[in-house]
Amino acid sequence: MARPGTSTLVHAQVAARGRALVRPGWVRRRVGRLLFYLIIAGIVVYSVFPFYWAVTSSFKPSVDLFSERLKWIPSPATLVHYVTVFFGANFGKNLLNSLIVAGGVTGVALTLGCLAAYALGRLRFPPRNAVLYLVLAMTMFPQISVLSGLFVLLQALRLFNTHVGLILSYLLFTLPFTVWVMTSYFRGLPRELEESAYVDGASPLVTLLRVVLPLTGPGLVTTGLLSFIAAWNEFLFALTFTVGERVRTVPVAIAFFGGATAYEVPWGPIMAASVVVTTPLVVLVLLFQQRIVAGLTAGAVKG
Repeated sequence: MARPGTSTLVHAQVAARGRALVRPGWVRRRVGRLLFYLIIAGIVVYSVFPFYWAVTSSFKPSVDLFSERLKWIPSPATLVHYVTVFFGANFGKNLLNSLIVAGGVTGVALTLGCLAAYALGRLRFPPRNAVLYLVLAMTMFPQISVLSGLFVLLQALRLFNTHVGLILSYLLFTLPFTVWVMTSYFRGLPRELEESAYVDGASPLVTLLRVVLPLTGPGLVTTGLLSFIAAWNEFLFALTFTVGERVRTVPVAIAFFGGATAYEVPWGPIMAASVVVTTPLVVLVLLFQQRIVAGLTAGAVKG
């Protein structure tokens, strides 16, 4: 049997909980959390939907691409656009050109960028801050502003329409980015490591290769992957400094896809080629996502 006053106490507790649930702070937190998830969902949809639409369009027959009835899932699905891309054009050659250029840019940018970043981040000399800000300023120029000068330079060096010419032109922007990012990593490392190496008789170059670089793995992966993506997707320089299919990269090749007539845009092959070009980048990001996050976080803290 309940004791006198027990029911009153229970009602009081229930009423107190009810008042707590309708507190303005609780309501604000719930509304704020709901808005946060809605914003995240919007960003995800905005980011993923273009790729989803490209994938579905690449499997749709040409008739469905121009149909007034919207189809979210291709039915029936077809591989004819992928067959057209790989067997009806020199797309395989374009992929190889992009791989050579993007890989060359990444390798040269990491090699030269790490050497310059180590000097700017670890060695003491008076104008190093001025040099660092000058390197940063080089990335602020739009591509179109240096296009004519690069064109004349590549023509003078006889590097027009060559892989080397494209690699050198891409380095104009990827190399300063690499130097700036890697400098922040080198500055965050403890100097005791280098001092121990110097005591053992190691030179600055040996110290960089055997002591410092192994500790900057996330930074190297992040910087290298971002440089590779930038070179893989570059369009303006590749369009200006190449002629014909010999050195043409995939972004330019996709832009030059032609139809059966002058008034037809081959959206099916274009979507298929876009999926083929984007898939390697997605795979790379998924494979190295932990190192990328660790690299960006470490760079933000150390910078």
